[in-house]
Amino acid sequence: MKPIPFHLILSLFILLSQGTLAQTPQFNTEKDLLLAQFDCKTDVDDLHTVAALATLMRTEAYQDIAYFAVAGAYGVQEGLYVPPNALFELAFPNRWADAHHHQKDAINTVLKKVLAILDTGGAVWVAEAGQSDFSARWIAALAKLKPNVNLKERIHVVQHSNWNEEVTDQKLLAYVKATVNYHKIPDGNAVGNGTPGFRSDAPIAWEDYLAGDASRLAIWQKAVALGNQYNGKEGRYLNASIAAGGLDFSDLSETCYILDLSHLKDANAFFNLVK
Repeated sequence: MKPIPFHLILSLFILLSQGTLAQTPQFNTEKDLLLAQFDCKTDVDDLHTVAALATLMRTEAYQDIAYFAVAGAYGVQEGLYVPPNALFELAFPNRWADAHHHQKDAINTVLKKVLAILDTGGAVWVAEAGQSDFSARWIAALAKLKPNVNLKERIHVVQHSNWNEEVTDQKLLAYVKATVNYHKIPDGNAVGNGTPGFRSDAPIAWEDYLAGDASRLAIWQKAVALGNQYNGKEGRYLNASIAAGGLDFSDLSETCYILDLSHLKDANAFFNLVK
Protein backbone atom coordinates (compact mmCIF):
# COMPACT_ATOMS: atom_id res chain seq x y z
CA MET A 1 0.00 0.00 0.00
CA LYS A 2 1.33 3.42 -0.93
CA PRO A 3 1.96 5.81 1.96
CA ILE A 4 -0.57 8.63 2.33
CA PRO A 5 0.99 11.96 1.28
CA PHE A 6 1.75 14.26 4.18
CA HIS A 7 -0.30 17.13 2.75
CA LEU A 8 -3.42 14.93 2.74
CA ILE A 9 -2.83 13.93 6.35
CA LEU A 10 -2.38 17.58 7.28
CA SER A 11 -5.59 18.58 5.48
CA LEU A 12 -7.53 15.85 7.24
CA PHE A 13 -6.18 16.97 10.61
CA ILE A 14 -7.23 20.56 9.93
CA LEU A 15 -10.73 19.50 8.94
CA LEU A 16 -11.10 17.39 12.05
CA SER A 17 -9.80 20.13 14.32
CA GLN A 18 -12.28 22.60 12.85
CA GLY A 19 -15.18 20.18 13.19
CA THR A 20 -16.05 20.50 9.51
CA LEU A 21 -16.29 16.80 8.78
CA ALA A 22 -19.77 15.42 9.26
CA GLN A 23 -20.26 13.38 12.39
CA THR A 24 -22.71 10.52 12.56
CA PRO A 25 -25.44 11.06 15.15
CA GLN A 26 -26.49 8.05 17.17
CA PHE A 27 -29.62 9.23 18.95
CA ASN A 28 -31.15 6.47 21.07
CA THR A 29 -34.91 6.92 20.91
CA GLU A 30 -35.37 4.85 24.07
CA LYS A 31 -32.83 6.55 26.34
CA ASP A 32 -31.74 9.94 25.01
CA LEU A 33 -33.16 13.45 25.41
CA LEU A 34 -33.80 15.86 22.54
CA LEU A 35 -33.38 19.38 23.93
CA ALA A 36 -34.56 22.07 21.50
CA GLN A 37 -33.38 25.56 22.44
CA PHE A 38 -34.75 28.62 20.65
CA ASP A 39 -33.43 32.17 20.83
CA CYS A 40 -36.57 33.89 19.44
CA LYS A 41 -34.51 37.04 18.91
CA THR A 42 -35.07 38.74 16.57
CA ASP A 43 -35.98 36.49 13.63
CA VAL A 44 -39.47 34.99 13.63
CA ASP A 45 -38.21 31.80 11.95
CA ASP A 46 -38.09 30.15 15.38
CA LEU A 47 -41.88 30.30 15.52
CA HIS A 48 -42.16 28.20 12.37
CA THR A 49 -39.49 25.83 13.70
CA VAL A 50 -41.44 25.37 16.94
CA ALA A 51 -44.50 24.40 14.89
CA ALA A 52 -42.46 22.02 12.75
CA LEU A 53 -40.89 20.35 15.78
CA ALA A 54 -44.26 19.96 17.50
CA THR A 55 -45.65 18.49 14.28
CA LEU A 56 -42.82 15.97 14.07
CA MET A 57 -43.09 14.99 17.73
CA ARG A 58 -46.78 14.22 17.26
CA THR A 59 -46.13 11.58 14.59
CA GLU A 60 -46.29 7.91 15.49
CA ALA A 61 -42.58 7.43 14.81
CA TYR A 62 -41.45 10.10 17.29
CA GLN A 63 -44.25 10.55 19.80
CA ASP A 64 -42.45 8.53 22.48
CA ILE A 65 -39.16 10.42 22.30
CA ALA A 66 -38.09 12.28 25.44
CA TYR A 67 -37.89 15.93 24.45
CA PHE A 68 -37.95 19.37 26.03
CA ALA A 69 -37.91 22.91 24.65
CA VAL A 70 -36.49 26.22 25.86
CA ALA A 71 -37.56 29.70 24.77
CA GLY A 72 -35.26 32.70 25.10
CA ALA A 73 -31.93 30.88 24.70
CA TYR A 74 -30.32 33.84 22.95
CA GLY A 75 -26.85 35.31 22.79
CA VAL A 76 -25.43 38.81 22.50
CA GLN A 77 -27.34 39.94 19.41
CA GLU A 78 -29.21 43.23 19.44
CA GLY A 79 -32.89 43.63 18.70
CA LEU A 80 -36.23 42.92 20.30
CA TYR A 81 -37.42 39.54 21.51
CA VAL A 82 -40.26 37.80 19.68
CA PRO A 83 -42.79 36.81 22.39
CA PRO A 84 -43.43 33.08 21.80
CA ASN A 85 -45.08 31.90 25.02
CA ALA A 86 -48.58 31.39 23.64
CA LEU A 87 -47.13 29.21 20.89
CA PHE A 88 -44.90 27.23 23.25
CA GLU A 89 -47.86 26.52 25.53
CA LEU A 90 -49.78 25.19 22.56
CA ALA A 91 -46.89 23.26 21.02
CA PHE A 92 -45.16 21.86 24.12
CA PRO A 93 -47.56 21.77 27.09
CA ASN A 94 -45.59 21.04 30.28
CA ARG A 95 -42.46 20.46 28.18
CA TRP A 96 -40.81 23.86 27.93
CA ALA A 97 -39.04 26.51 29.98
CA ASP A 98 -38.90 30.30 29.65
CA ALA A 99 -35.26 31.43 29.75
CA HIS A 100 -36.19 34.96 28.68
CA HIS A 101 -38.13 35.83 31.82
CA HIS A 102 -36.79 33.17 34.21
CA GLN A 103 -33.30 32.13 33.16
CA LYS A 104 -32.21 30.63 36.50
CA ASP A 105 -35.39 28.59 36.75
CA ALA A 106 -34.94 27.44 33.16
CA ILE A 107 -31.36 26.35 33.85
CA ASN A 108 -32.48 24.40 36.92
CA THR A 109 -35.32 22.77 34.99
CA VAL A 110 -33.01 21.74 32.17
CA LEU A 111 -30.47 20.42 34.68
CA LYS A 112 -33.10 18.18 36.26
CA LYS A 113 -34.08 16.82 32.85
CA VAL A 114 -30.45 16.25 31.86
CA LEU A 115 -29.48 14.60 35.15
CA ALA A 116 -32.42 12.20 34.92
CA ILE A 117 -31.31 11.15 31.43
CA LEU A 118 -27.66 10.76 32.40
CA ASP A 119 -28.56 8.74 35.49
CA THR A 120 -30.41 6.21 33.33
CA GLY A 121 -27.57 5.84 30.84
CA GLY A 122 -28.82 8.19 28.16
CA ALA A 123 -27.28 11.10 26.30
CA VAL A 124 -28.50 14.63 25.63
CA TRP A 125 -28.77 16.09 22.13
CA VAL A 126 -29.21 19.85 21.89
CA ALA A 127 -30.80 21.25 18.74
CA GLU A 128 -29.32 24.75 19.03
CA ALA A 129 -31.94 26.85 17.26
CA GLY A 130 -30.11 29.97 18.36
CA GLN A 131 -26.91 30.75 20.23
CA SER A 132 -24.98 28.65 22.74
CA ASP A 133 -24.88 31.06 25.70
CA PHE A 134 -27.68 29.26 27.53
CA SER A 135 -26.10 25.88 26.79
CA ALA A 136 -22.80 27.06 28.26
CA ARG A 137 -24.50 28.06 31.50
CA TRP A 138 -26.30 24.80 32.15
CA ILE A 139 -23.34 22.73 30.94
CA ALA A 140 -21.06 24.55 33.41
CA ALA A 141 -23.52 23.81 36.21
CA LEU A 142 -23.72 20.19 35.09
CA ALA A 143 -19.93 19.85 35.06
CA LYS A 144 -19.83 20.89 38.72
CA LEU A 145 -22.56 18.44 39.68
CA LYS A 146 -21.16 15.54 37.64
CA PRO A 147 -17.36 15.98 37.50
CA ASN A 148 -16.81 12.30 36.69
CA VAL A 149 -19.17 12.17 33.71
CA ASN A 150 -17.53 12.31 30.28
CA LEU A 151 -19.48 15.21 28.79
CA LYS A 152 -17.78 14.77 25.43
CA GLU A 153 -19.59 11.44 25.14
CA ARG A 154 -22.88 12.24 26.82
CA ILE A 155 -23.74 15.82 25.74
CA HIS A 156 -24.08 16.77 22.07
CA VAL A 157 -24.73 20.29 20.77
CA VAL A 158 -25.76 20.66 17.13
CA GLN A 159 -25.48 24.02 15.36
CA HIS A 160 -26.25 24.86 11.72
CA SER A 161 -25.75 28.62 11.58
CA ASN A 162 -22.55 30.64 11.27
CA TRP A 163 -24.46 33.75 12.35
CA ASN A 164 -25.65 32.04 15.52
CA GLU A 165 -22.02 31.31 16.36
CA GLU A 166 -20.99 34.90 15.63
CA VAL A 167 -23.53 36.36 18.06
CA THR A 168 -22.77 33.90 20.85
CA ASP A 169 -20.48 35.22 23.58
CA GLN A 170 -17.20 33.91 22.18
CA LYS A 171 -15.85 32.74 25.54
CA LEU A 172 -19.03 30.78 26.16
CA LEU A 173 -18.95 29.30 22.66
CA ALA A 174 -15.33 28.23 23.14
CA TYR A 175 -16.29 26.62 26.44
CA VAL A 176 -19.11 24.63 24.85
CA LYS A 177 -16.89 23.45 22.00
CA ALA A 178 -14.16 22.40 24.43
CA THR A 179 -16.45 20.68 26.92
CA VAL A 180 -19.08 18.71 24.97
CA ASN A 181 -19.39 17.06 21.57
CA TYR A 182 -20.08 20.00 19.25
CA HIS A 183 -21.54 19.16 15.83
CA LYS A 184 -21.40 21.92 13.20
CA ILE A 185 -23.63 21.01 10.26
CA PRO A 186 -24.44 22.77 6.95
CA ASP A 187 -26.92 25.64 6.98
CA GLY A 188 -30.59 24.64 6.97
CA ASN A 189 -31.56 27.63 4.85
CA ALA A 190 -30.21 26.05 1.66
CA VAL A 191 -31.13 22.96 -0.35
CA GLY A 192 -28.56 20.43 -1.50
CA ASN A 193 -25.78 20.98 1.03
CA GLY A 194 -26.25 17.83 3.11
CA THR A 195 -29.02 19.08 5.38
CA PRO A 196 -32.66 19.86 4.55
CA GLY A 197 -33.43 23.32 3.19
CA PHE A 198 -36.49 24.39 5.14
CA ARG A 199 -36.69 28.01 3.99
CA SER A 200 -39.06 28.75 1.13
CA ASP A 201 -40.11 32.02 -0.48
CA ALA A 202 -43.01 30.26 -2.18
CA PRO A 203 -46.13 29.42 -0.19
CA ILE A 204 -46.31 25.88 1.20
CA ALA A 205 -49.74 24.22 1.43
CA TRP A 206 -49.25 23.17 5.05
CA GLU A 207 -52.99 23.37 5.74
CA ASP A 208 -53.63 20.76 3.06
CA TYR A 209 -50.91 18.46 4.39
CA LEU A 210 -52.31 18.63 7.93
CA ALA A 211 -56.00 18.57 7.04
CA GLY A 212 -57.98 16.63 9.60
CA ASP A 213 -55.47 17.14 12.41
CA ALA A 214 -56.94 19.99 14.43
CA SER A 215 -54.15 20.03 17.01
CA ARG A 216 -51.29 20.43 14.57
CA LEU A 217 -53.27 22.85 12.41
CA ALA A 218 -53.85 25.08 15.43
CA ILE A 219 -50.13 25.10 16.22
CA TRP A 220 -49.22 26.16 12.69
CA GLN A 221 -51.97 28.76 12.58
CA LYS A 222 -50.60 30.31 15.78
CA ALA A 223 -47.01 30.16 14.52
CA VAL A 224 -47.83 31.79 11.20
CA ALA A 225 -50.00 34.46 12.82
CA LEU A 226 -47.33 35.38 15.37
CA GLY A 227 -44.68 35.36 12.67
CA ASN A 228 -46.66 37.79 10.55
CA GLN A 229 -47.38 39.94 13.61
CA TYR A 230 -43.73 40.41 14.59
CA ASN A 231 -41.76 39.95 11.36
CA GLY A 232 -39.69 43.08 10.79
CA LYS A 233 -41.66 45.06 13.36
CA GLU A 234 -40.04 47.60 15.70
CA GLY A 235 -36.59 46.97 14.31
CA ARG A 236 -36.81 43.18 14.41
CA TYR A 237 -35.18 41.23 11.61
CA LEU A 238 -37.30 41.13 8.46
CA ASN A 239 -37.49 37.55 7.24
CA ALA A 240 -38.04 38.03 3.52
CA SER A 241 -39.27 34.48 2.93
CA ILE A 242 -41.99 34.80 5.55
CA ALA A 243 -42.88 38.29 4.32
CA ALA A 244 -43.36 36.80 0.84
CA GLY A 245 -45.83 34.25 2.20
CA GLY A 246 -43.41 31.36 2.50
CA LEU A 247 -42.14 29.40 5.47
CA ASP A 248 -38.84 29.31 7.34
CA PHE A 249 -38.19 26.49 9.76
CA SER A 250 -34.52 26.18 8.85
CA ASP A 251 -33.50 25.55 12.46
CA LEU A 252 -35.25 22.17 12.29
CA SER A 253 -32.29 20.97 10.23
CA GLU A 254 -30.52 20.26 13.52
CA THR A 255 -33.30 18.02 14.79
CA CYS A 256 -33.33 16.27 11.42
CA TYR A 257 -29.60 15.66 11.76
CA ILE A 258 -30.07 14.24 15.25
CA LEU A 259 -32.94 11.96 14.20
CA ASP A 260 -31.29 10.83 10.95
CA LEU A 261 -33.69 12.77 8.72
CA SER A 262 -31.10 14.78 6.82
CA HIS A 263 -32.21 13.13 3.59
CA LEU A 264 -35.31 15.34 3.55
CA LYS A 265 -34.87 17.87 0.77
CA ASP A 266 -37.17 20.75 1.64
CA ALA A 267 -40.39 21.89 3.31
CA ASN A 268 -42.63 19.85 1.04
CA ALA A 269 -40.63 16.72 1.81
CA PHE A 270 -41.07 17.44 5.52
CA PHE A 271 -44.83 17.80 5.27
CA ASN A 272 -45.05 14.64 3.18
CA LEU A 273 -43.27 12.85 6.02
CA VAL A 274 -45.55 14.09 8.79
CA LYS A 275 -48.94 14.18 7.05
